Amino acid sequence: MYSSGLRVSELVNLKVKDLDLDERTIHIRGKGEKDRIVLFDYVTRDLIRVYLKDIDGNNEYLFVNRQGNCLTTRYIQKMIKRYAQLSGIKKKVTPHILRHSFATHLLKNGMDIRVIQRLLGHSNLTTTQIYTSVDMETLKSDYDRAKLI
Repeated sequence: MYSSGLRVSELVNLKVKDLDLDERTIHIRGKGEKDRIVLFDYVTRDLIRVYLKDIDGNNEYLFVNRQGNCLTTRYIQKMIKRYAQLSGIKKKVTPHILRHSFATHLLKNGMDIRVIQRLLGHSNLTTTQIYTSVDMETLKSDYDRAKLI
């Protein structure tokens, strides 16, 4: 979820046929029945390849439970909360916070906000701006680097 900015609902409905591992893309039918292409990194691609070798290849959905049924959004929410606790993370961690972090980290690393908007599947730039919270240290650093005077 983090490496692609997927919504939790998109993750649980992700089908194997929607993946292109060579291109590192996922075809998503998102909110409002809008189609978009989502990217993911090489590490995620390699992990998915290993995962696909380990699971029964007869499943339509990428992520399934022991019975072969697709996972639920509630299950993913509980799993993320559990792993955050086990990792010693004190802050609240949710699937949606992972999506926000994805957008914020892209912005902090120089990606244009309109590209982030497209990756997230937002029709309105204002929505993307809400997602990309930038901390005060980054604001000060960027301001100083601009050397207005």
